[in-house]
Amino acid sequence: MIENIPMKYVLIVSAFMFFTGICGFIIRRNLITLLMSVELILNAVNINFIVFNKYLFGDRLQGHFFAMIVVAIAAAEASVAIALIINIYRRFTTINVEDVSEMKY
Repeated sequence: MIENIPMKYVLIVSAFMFFTGICGFIIRRNLITLLMSVELILNAVNINFIVFNKYLFGDRLQGHFFAMIVVAIAAAEASVAIALIINIYRRFTTINVEDVSEMKY
C-alpha cells in the first residue's frame, strides 16, 4: 500500500502532524492538550521512521523496530502523565497550566 504513495506526500502529512503538535505545545491551554501534542509529535516521528525505512532500506525492519520503541516509550509517558494530571487535578481542581504554576512556591 505505501509503495503506491510518493514519499513526499507522506512526509508532508508527517510534517503537518509534527507542527500541529508543536503549536499545541506552545498554546498549552491545559495539561491534556500538552499530552495530546506530545503524542502527535511522537506519531509524526514514527511515520518518518517507517517511511524512510521503506523507501531507503526496502525490506529491512530497522525503522519499524525504532517505531515500536517509540510506541512503548509513548505508552509509558502517557500513563505517567495521566497519573500526574489526576493528582494535579485533585490538588488544584484544575488542569490549566497557568493555574498549576503555583506549584513552584
